[in-house]
This record gives sequence, C-alpha cells and structure tokens, in this order.
Amino acid sequence: MAYRIVIDAGHGGYDNGVVYNGRLEKDDNLNLALAVGEILAYDDVDVIFTRVDDSYISPLERAYMANEENADLFVSLHRNLSPTPNTVSGVRTLIYDEGGIQEAIAENINQELEEIGFTNLGVDIRTEYAILRRTNMPALMVEVGYINSDADNELFDNNLNEIAYAIASGILDGLELEQELGPIYRVQVGLFRTLSNARNLQNNLNDAGYNVIMIPQGEYYAVQVGELQTMDDAVELEEELRQQGYSTFIVREN
Repeated sequence: MAYRIVIDAGHGGYDNGVVYNGRLEKDDNLNLALAVGEILAYDDVDVIFTRVDDSYISPLERAYMANEENADLFVSLHRNLSPTPNTVSGVRTLIYDEGGIQEAIAENINQELEEIGFTNLGVDIRTEYAILRRTNMPALMVEVGYINSDADNELFDNNLNEIAYAIASGILDGLELEQELGPIYRVQVGLFRTLSNARNLQNNLNDAGYNVIMIPQGEYYAVQVGELQTMDDAVELEEELRQQGYSTFIVREN
C-alpha cells in the first residue's frame, strides 16, 4: 500500500515559535521536516509538506490542507521550551486521544529518538491544538527536544539525519503494524454534497470528544466516527450516537 503522509514544519514566517539565544524553532522544524520527507519519499511514500520555506500558514489551514489531500497520517514537527534554560530535556509526542495508530506511532518515534540519546518524556493527550483536533486522519505533534537545553541542541545539530531516520522509521513501523491488525470499524453519521456542511458536523462531534474523520467519496463527503478493532465496540458506539439523534451505519475498512 502506498501511503500519503503530510509532514508539517511547525510555525514559519512571522511566527518564530520558541526562541533561545537567537535560535528560532521555525528553522529547526523546517530543516528536520525536509529531511524526514526526503527519507519517506525514498521509501515510496507520497509526501506532502505544509511548507518548504519560511512562510506562515495558520494551524487550521495546515489541517485542512491535509484533509483535502486525503492523507493517511499528519505529523507536525516542533521543538519545546522550558521556563528555565538547561533544566528540562527530552522528546515528547502529543496526540488528540488515546488508542489508535497515532498512539502506536507516537510511542515508536519516542523510542527511536531515545536510542539516539534523547530522554523519552512519553506521549501526552492534548485536545487544544487545531492540527490535532481538526485533521481527519491520525495526527501527532513531535516535540524534538528543548530549544533552551544545550544538551538537546547538541543532539539535534550533530544527529539531524539520524533523528530524521528515527522519525521516519517510527512512522513506517506504526503504519505497517496497522495493516497487520486487521479491519477497522467506524460509524458513519452523515454524507454531504457540500464540504462546509460535512466540516460543521465533524467539528461538532470533535468538540463533543469523538474521534472523527471526513472521507471524500466521489462528489460527497462522508463523516465517520471511531477507529475500533471489533464489531461489538462499533455496535456500542453506533447505539450511543443513535440515542443522540444521528442516522448511522457501521463501515468496515480492511
């Protein structure tokens, strides 16, 4: 299977991201994103970059760009910042909700980066970021070390290619694992000819705490909820949504 993956270099343009001693996060993010994308493309992945230069793109625009490309995965690359320099170091990956392939890939990436020398600070659930909340596909934000940690910056500068390979390996290993796990079940709650109507329903369900994707189907847009491993779990979710007034049916994805 040929994967389509969006690689997002966080910040850009007038948005420098975090800054330390003249070092700009946006520059580190772009250098790493281009390196990761090159490696994935070599492995026959269809790579889409949100930016390839120092330009500003809003978080919502990044998410909608990925949605319009109907990508399989969205990976946003960042650096972190602690209140006091040289007090915290390590890599942390953020996802919107527990479970699913995004958590497996996040854990893979952290472990791969730990082998390079970063402290593994784990996987965190964060619901406030638009690029995690508004994407239709599994999405994660990798914070590759602290920009005000001299140790992390030394690792970053001296091992950029190794870091890029680690992130690419974590992504590909997770996607291959997903194929081995068997079918995924989702509950479809709407089919729209108008994209804005589909997005409105998707946003409402996201705000209610559901894991929602929007899938183009010819001239229509299907809104589906969940990413479940068993039919029993899908039936339970379907009943929950029906009680809220949605017209539903279960979709099986091989």
